[in-house]
Amino acid sequence: QVQLVESGGGLVQAGGSLRLSCVASGLTFSNANMGWFRQAPGKEREFVASFTWSGMTAYADSVKGRFTISRENARNTIYLQVVSLKPEDTAVYYCAGATSGGLFGWNAWGQGTLVTVSS
Repeated sequence: QVQLVESGGGLVQAGGSLRLSCVASGLTFSNANMGWFRQAPGKEREFVASFTWSGMTAYADSVKGRFTISRENARNTIYLQVVSLKPEDTAVYYCAGATSGGLFGWNAWGQGTLVTVSS
């Protein structure tokens, strides 16, 4: 029943920007931790950013200062504003949710949106 739908990926040149969106349904958004992960070709899925239900944010070191996570509870939506993109940012970006205040870990995943950064 829980569904996360990402959008906003695409092809961008190095140094460019994108805004990724994730719309959630089937969960109580206001008490869910939300986050973004990514998986580059040939690599394991890795954490990118998170925004807890209580308002705390966290970022992977590789994206600090370039990526910004935000959430709009009224629209059940989280965003990832990405700037100064690098070729190594190329990956499928996944929206993730941890319902019930994160009690059960990351238990909801979107299908992903592809970000390709060309040099």
